[in-house]
Amino acid sequence: MDRNFILAIVLSLGVLLGWDMMIAGPQRDKIREVREAEIAALPPEAQDLAGLPGVAEAEAQSITIEEAITHTSGRVQIRTPNLTGSINLQGGRIDDLSLTQFHEEVDPNSPIIRLLSPRETEHGQYAQHGWIAGGKSGENAEWSAPAGAILTPSTPVTLTRREGDLVFEKTISVDDVFMFTIEQSIENVGSEALTATPYAMVFQRDTPPDVKNFFILQEGPLGVIGTTLYQRKYKTLAKNKNKKIDEEGVGGWIGITSKNWLASVIPPQDENMKAVFENIGTQELPIFRAFYSLPARSLAPGETASLTSHVFGGAKDVDILQSYEHPVEEGGLGIYDFDKAVDWGSLFFLTRPIFYTLNFFGDKIGNFGIAILILTLFIKALLFPLANKGYESMAKMKKLQPEIKKLQERYGDDKTKQQQEMMALYKKEKMNPLAGCLPILIQMPIFFALYKTLFVTMELRHQPFLYIQDLAARDPTTVFNLFGLLPYDPMMLPVIGSFLGIGVLPLMMGAAMWFQTKLNPPPADPVQAQIFGMLPFVFVFIFAPFAAGLVLYWFWNTALSILQQWVILKKNGVSVDWNDRFKFLAKKKSPAPGE
Repeated sequence: MDRNFILAIVLSLGVLLGWDMMIAGPQRDKIREVREAEIAALPPEAQDLAGLPGVAEAEAQSITIEEAITHTSGRVQIRTPNLTGSINLQGGRIDDLSLTQFHEEVDPNSPIIRLLSPRETEHGQYAQHGWIAGGKSGENAEWSAPAGAILTPSTPVTLTRREGDLVFEKTISVDDVFMFTIEQSIENVGSEALTATPYAMVFQRDTPPDVKNFFILQEGPLGVIGTTLYQRKYKTLAKNKNKKIDEEGVGGWIGITSKNWLASVIPPQDENMKAVFENIGTQELPIFRAFYSLPARSLAPGETASLTSHVFGGAKDVDILQSYEHPVEEGGLGIYDFDKAVDWGSLFFLTRPIFYTLNFFGDKIGNFGIAILILTLFIKALLFPLANKGYESMAKMKKLQPEIKKLQERYGDDKTKQQQEMMALYKKEKMNPLAGCLPILIQMPIFFALYKTLFVTMELRHQPFLYIQDLAARDPTTVFNLFGLLPYDPMMLPVIGSFLGIGVLPLMMGAAMWFQTKLNPPPADPVQAQIFGMLPFVFVFIFAPFAAGLVLYWFWNTALSILQQWVILKKNGVSVDWNDRFKFLAKKKSPAPGE
């Protein structure tokens, strides 16, 4: 037994070593050669940037955030009302940043959101500014800071370092929200002229674990270069490195975003920026980088060059983003289209007004659930004339049901003749049978725009309404545990659990949709009638995983539509026989004598 065990170990080691020598090793060499060729193809001023942490580092084993922070040579603490973390003196980069006012869960005792972390960690992300001079970027250079320095809104921190004939200084300040100001200078203390190129970047190692990969949401590198928005999703760059973006323009900003959070570097708005969004890792272990370089500075002996740029690290709150767009004279930074960090989408002409209305009432009233109800009233009022035409057409259709039924009985076996006679009847009554679809058709783009707004904006995140704690998440209740009365969560069941989260709001929405179908004229085809009758129940399951705010809107919109439709039916002289539409309400007739 012992001999066989030892033999098995030896054979296993032999297989592993052979695999590494014959397969894994050559693959690593090939990847390294390809990367070196890519770097060699770059212009000289960009080659040092291309050599920043890449494939080799991605293959290395990562360490925990706590280990990475502890093992660095020095750090300057960051303390503001909204941020906590530290600046790494190796490289002078901001790689430790958490948002003190935002938690991972609704529970205030849950961990706060971590935005940036050291590059040696599994999903390291950081922001860095520097200079390329003498073929070096100083990406890993050691900076010095005053002993005991702490970066706060009232106490900037100045970092210094010297490399050969160049003296570097970096003064970092921060406001009380999410913006850092980086004032850099480089002095040539030598006897020969030198050239220095400013750069900045946001680095992201591997795809973050909380990425949604939803088609309506941008997650990954993005930015406004000049006056144009460019973006690439993590998934796109990971699969195809040729999909990188390489553009230039005057002003703008670049960064890497998730659903609610943004890390961005912002150059001086009057300088030409060359920006690249790319994956410098592999498909299996991608490394995403958004970086820019500015025009080179020529430094004569004794000459100093300086510039001021910025780093944003925080929540994509639209009001905050837009405050930085304001001109400097008005207290802003003049950053062009900074609020495009929020993915407004191609229907921006709908998503933006919807958001502004929702945000206005949410801020004024202090409850975004009520703001959704008010927004629905505004949308219903705006669409009232078009919806009225649709409902009037449906009322006429309902009024013609007896005539249509006679035609069906008369030409039951001749479908062609039946359709001809029905079209003649519609023409005689000057009615378009498709007009009844108008209320639904005009709702579709608005519904999608609202869905997009609620999904991509963070203002509804962790906002409560009645029993709901987070309007941006699904209804927390489920009928399958009697709405919390039974002590188990059916959604935790394997395979079918996700289908069992049927909460109060989806049920109310389904009931309202079913009630509305009873006001509509039934389709002539019995099969279609059965399908339409089942749709409300199908929609209950479809809508159950959606954000509670969206389901609230659809329920309230349907309830208002029922009221509007009933009024129009009465106005057009169409009586609603509730006993006929809801058979269970009809009183049972007593049997006649002898029956």
